[in-house]
Amino acid sequence: MTTDDAFTELLPETRRALLHRIAVAQSRGRTPSLAAAVVRDGRTVWTGTRSCVDGHAPDGDTQYRIGSLTKLFVAVLVLRLRDEGLLDLDDPLGRHLPEPAVASDLTLAQLLTHTSGLAAETRGPWWERTPGDLRPEITDLLGDPPLLHPAGRRFHYSNPGFALLGAVVEEVRGAPWDEVLRREVLGPLGMHRTTPEPRAPHAGGWAVHPFADVLLSEPPTATGRMAPAGQLWSTTDDLGRWAAFLLDGDDRVLSASTLAEMRTATAVPDRDRDRDWGLGIQLVRSGGRDLFGHGGSMPGFLAQLWISERDRLAAIVLANATSGPAVGATAADLIGIVAEREPRIPEPWKPLTEVDPDLLALTGLWFWGTSAFALRLRADRELELTMLDGPSARSARFRAEPDGTWTGLDGYYDGEKLRVVPGEGGFGAPDTHLDVGSFVFTRQPYGPGELIPGGVDPEGWRAL
Repeated sequence: MTTDDAFTELLPETRRALLHRIAVAQSRGRTPSLAAAVVRDGRTVWTGTRSCVDGHAPDGDTQYRIGSLTKLFVAVLVLRLRDEGLLDLDDPLGRHLPEPAVASDLTLAQLLTHTSGLAAETRGPWWERTPGDLRPEITDLLGDPPLLHPAGRRFHYSNPGFALLGAVVEEVRGAPWDEVLRREVLGPLGMHRTTPEPRAPHAGGWAVHPFADVLLSEPPTATGRMAPAGQLWSTTDDLGRWAAFLLDGDDRVLSASTLAEMRTATAVPDRDRDRDWGLGIQLVRSGGRDLFGHGGSMPGFLAQLWISERDRLAAIVLANATSGPAVGATAADLIGIVAEREPRIPEPWKPLTEVDPDLLALTGLWFWGTSAFALRLRADRELELTMLDGPSARSARFRAEPDGTWTGLDGYYDGEKLRVVPGEGGFGAPDTHLDVGSFVFTRQPYGPGELIPGGVDPEGWRAL
């Protein structure tokens, strides 16, 4: 057994803590059954189930309805079309769908980020509990009134917005959205137990009386054109594969860089400062960790998938109750239990395999005005600019580009350009400077003076 192999299984104490957490969720939440899984480094390392019926506990192959987790799958389909050049996220909806005219100016990005201003639900009756054939046309999906807020101005969750995105996928691909999903996403990822309709073995949906320990059956409903907002059924085994994909990507489906783009926070956050949204992905901060994923609910079912990129951990919780168990908090706690009891083993530090003398000459101390920064050289010619006085939004990583510039990856300089302007003696010369988004970084505070915009007092530094 190698050193790495020794950490692929969870410790017995950790496994018991995970089981205790879902047992509490099932008992206090009064749900007929609950299934959960933890994924570490792309591999399912723990599964657990609880049931109110002895001898009939679900397993990793038991389907549950996953509700709005469906939206993650639709978002991936839209980004696939974008990456293929078949659409742009700034496209107005009307470029791809002739109807509904009232929503034709809304952009695909606004629909993905819930900033379109569309109503949260369709016009009545309650779409989650009524047949989809009551809404046969796309225009039947919108609320009354359809638009509640100015487009792009604020976050407002919209189920019809994702139904419209599903219709865009169908229009561009010329096939039903669920067929496209099966062919382009589920098949390549081996997710053969994720389907629009339930397939045995699957859990039955139940409502639990709020003041008595009695049940009411929740019959499954085919939601028609609203299906892209919450129709799918899946298992903890399949969602474990989905979590591994969302963390690392799969070039057969979507690249890691596009998935990273999807989980970047939008410019219009939720009012809750611990919650935000990316392109179809929910972002939260829980227990001191940044998590991404999505929750889901349909009559009779609750679902949650959270992923911690830093810890390379994911947790899935599925329950067959209309309300009761706090599946989101449970999934976050499962991540916390593993991360705190068995923290991730860092990868070994390794030196660079190639050294560029010009880049090596750039490393070290730089000054923006009087603020001191250290410039470090990382793998793949990546540069890291760090303010020496402590954490700062001006600190950032920069990715090397083919044209000899670098692009900021985070902080204040996210997306900004870093350019190296060599001095008369080359990169190591004292008059070499960095241009970072128009700001000049020099080897000495405010020097050489001729490089500093606006010049420098010719008397130089002096005592008072």
